[in-house]
Amino acid sequence: MNEFNSLSISLTVAALLVCLSNIVFTKVQGRMGKRQNRVFMLLLIIVALNAACNTVTAFYRPFRSYSIFALYAANVARYLYFVFHTTLAPLFFFYVASVCGVTFRTRFLRKYLMIILFIITEAIAVLNPLTGWLYYLDNNQDYHRSWGMIAIYVASAIYLVMALSYLTTTWKALTVKRRTGIIMFASIAIAGIIIQMASTELKVELFAEAIGLTGIMIIIENEDDRIDGNTGIYNRQALIMDLNSYIINKNPICSLCVRITTPDIISHKADMDINEIVERAVADYLTQLVKRYHAYRVGPKNFVLIVFEDNTEKALTIASDIVKRFEKPWRLDDSVALLSAAIQVTTIPGSVNTVKDALYMFDSIPPFHSDKKIYSGRDLDYLVRKVAVEKAITNALSHGGFEVYYQPTYNIADMKLHGAEALVRLHNDELGMVFPDEFIPIAEENGLIDAIDDYVLLEVCKLINEEELSKYGVDCINVNLSVSQCLKPGFVEHIKGIVEEAGVDKPFINFEITESLSAFNYEILNEVITSLKKEGFKFSMDDYGTGYSNLRALANMDLDIIKIDKSILWEAEKTDLGEIILENNIRMIHQMNKDILIEGVETESQIELLKPLGVNYLQGFYFSKPVPKDQFLKIVHGQ
Repeated sequence: MNEFNSLSISLTVAALLVCLSNIVFTKVQGRMGKRQNRVFMLLLIIVALNAACNTVTAFYRPFRSYSIFALYAANVARYLYFVFHTTLAPLFFFYVASVCGVTFRTRFLRKYLMIILFIITEAIAVLNPLTGWLYYLDNNQDYHRSWGMIAIYVASAIYLVMALSYLTTTWKALTVKRRTGIIMFASIAIAGIIIQMASTELKVELFAEAIGLTGIMIIIENEDDRIDGNTGIYNRQALIMDLNSYIINKNPICSLCVRITTPDIISHKADMDINEIVERAVADYLTQLVKRYHAYRVGPKNFVLIVFEDNTEKALTIASDIVKRFEKPWRLDDSVALLSAAIQVTTIPGSVNTVKDALYMFDSIPPFHSDKKIYSGRDLDYLVRKVAVEKAITNALSHGGFEVYYQPTYNIADMKLHGAEALVRLHNDELGMVFPDEFIPIAEENGLIDAIDDYVLLEVCKLINEEELSKYGVDCINVNLSVSQCLKPGFVEHIKGIVEEAGVDKPFINFEITESLSAFNYEILNEVITSLKKEGFKFSMDDYGTGYSNLRALANMDLDIIKIDKSILWEAEKTDLGEIILENNIRMIHQMNKDILIEGVETESQIELLKPLGVNYLQGFYFSKPVPKDQFLKIVHGQ
């Protein structure tokens, strides 16, 4: 044996051992469920068979001249090597397609082109003993390449280009780790091919492929970072990656979000890990309905299942089975418990079209005010609308879309303008006008309310400065405060900073708090009011009489104005009892030395009813509905 032959045997034996080790490891890990896993296993097997064939060829090659067995063994091994090796490029192509999430349901032309190319190249290898198209042996039994070898390399290049095209078109759907694994294998394999083409005696190609596949096994096939540690199914990050792949590759799917709704189960058990036991039990059941790699834990007691091809009927059948299962007791180690669940059935694309929207829907708690357990189709409209409104809020904060409206308030004594309440409106090209009662709760839920409140306060300060409202008899502009603002650390200093930087006199700002807020966080709110009052700001209580009355808060908080809700005024018009309630509330508030503003004034008769009661200010559609700044200024200047 010459040195090159010994080195070739060493390299091919090393490649064989590496592949066999990888095959055993992959089987032990149980990574055979997905198409991607099965194609990878085929790649390992093919490279291992090639290495075995190459080893046999290299071993028997020196003995061909005086041993018929050695001659036939070497020739058969070489023949099988090319039969197997020709399948590597198409297998790698299909592996990349699988990793990228590409299916061929809508790519028939490309699919059949690849199949035809595979048949042609494989035929060249299989028929070589009859044709000599791939290689031939001379009289001395020495090996020589034929034109078919070039054809196979060209076909391999086509497969590689097609694989890289999938890689580029789905680049954003792949993690850095997956991109690295594919590029690394391709680079190492190409380097091995180039070296072997330059020196046919140095059999380095298989060793390079074995090393490249090892890298893929470590980087791509190893999914420890995608597995939820408690349940053994995929985690939230895996769902994000897979949804991104489905959307980019335009693979329609149905998702089932299964949320366990049983409250406070942990408080009824001594075992503090009871929720983990519940999640394991539910996850084990869900993986009986779909394949394990189509089940995800996306949050506490929250799971997502994937059904392919937008098969809504199948998804609804699975959802129905889940509901029936939750009607039965669950075995939780040494105890039994009844659990409840709500299920959202979503089409992607359809109900939602982006990963962010899908996650938003999965994380949203369904309305559990009814006995409904499965939400699909029109049932999800409330969530679709919620997603759209949140998008509109985010877009409005970034690119403009909010506008401050002003509803004037008037002195009852002379019917002259007293001030106005600043009310924010949201304009969106798709949704049109969105009113505060819809977008404010969503903004509070998603942490966007502070930015909106700051915007309103800045706009009010700008209006006060630019228009010199005090010259026209305007005493103050009312600005609403949200719950999250008042409870936020550093709120007082933050508000002071905005107003002082704008150069506005602080008594011109009258902050409004709702009656419900005062009842809910009286102590904290009282501290905030006291601090801001010391700075010169005014305070009003809005919506007084809506059912959250806290007389202690009303009496002890340093409020300037109490705004009585319109419902009390309207009831006073209808019944004697309503009028008594209105009169007594006004009398009580005056005894606390606070001014009174009545909301919802719409008629002359209501004004006549209020005049003898000692009310200070009026607000309502009788005077003006909330109007944009330009119209409000016309009211100011017209006065």
